[in-house]
Amino acid sequence: MDERQLRILRELGELGSVTAVAEALLVTPSAISQQLRLLQRSMPVPLTARHGRRLVLTDAGQALAGAAIEVETALARARHTVEEFVDRPDGDVSVAAFHSAASTFFPLLLRGLAAPGGPRLAFGDEDVPQDDFPRLTRDYDLVLAHRLDHTPPWPRTVTAGTLLREPLDVAMPADHPLAARPWVGAADVADQPWITVHDGFPVMATIEAIGAAAGRRLHLAHRVNEFAVVAEIVAAGGGLALMPRWTTRPHPALVLKPLDGVRALRHIDVLHRPERTARRAVRAVLAELHRAAGTVTGGD
Repeated sequence: MDERQLRILRELGELGSVTAVAEALLVTPSAISQQLRLLQRSMPVPLTARHGRRLVLTDAGQALAGAAIEVETALARARHTVEEFVDRPDGDVSVAAFHSAASTFFPLLLRGLAAPGGPRLAFGDEDVPQDDFPRLTRDYDLVLAHRLDHTPPWPRTVTAGTLLREPLDVAMPADHPLAARPWVGAADVADQPWITVHDGFPVMATIEAIGAAAGRRLHLAHRVNEFAVVAEIVAAGGGLALMPRWTTRPHPALVLKPLDGVRALRHIDVLHRPERTARRAVRAVLAELHRAAGTVTGGD
């Protein structure tokens, strides 16, 4: 076996098809299949199996794919050491984030790492469904992702650390009949029109939980992912919305009310492949992200 074959096995476990692996590694599917056959010849047990039209890893394949992470980490460390790249404080570091995290953390990173000789930052906004965040670690050093508090943890193929556990509040116009209340329950808001995200994004599960707690389906009037746009629609009387307490800019025409009786909390996590933190510059940015998170809550 060699490094490339282990990389292919690892990617197959994440992506689930030879075609997807070929696209990710910029080679042909036949080349991927050939490498998998060569790897299988060196193993005494099957590494893959057909599951319908998908090619999945067996238990032995998953074990080897897990070992591949350690191999890639070790090889990355060795290469960086030889090239004197590991200890460079001014290396390039790419950071991806969904929109509300980007607007909050990107400026804080720029200010916190502005000293000469620090990491050179490259930002990217990535508004993707929750399940797609781990795949972004292939293209970025660090990925800011969000998930609901009660959902399963991120897959073991990535390393994850929590930056914030942020409440989701109900946003409403300042002159709304419920605006004077210290909090609202599911029954209070179930008969209102709602602005919410598209399916597959974390906030949607909390919207469904509100309907379940109230015993009725909510009227989803608008589907918008960008919270700045959502705020303007709420302010114009288009309905209520769930909005993060700390990572969206305050709107003068809105108030945010805590939601009682429904778990409305999201994790903002930073994901990366384990080998990425072999680099000093990446570790510096990761540390700055955690420092920045401490300033976001405003003392709450």
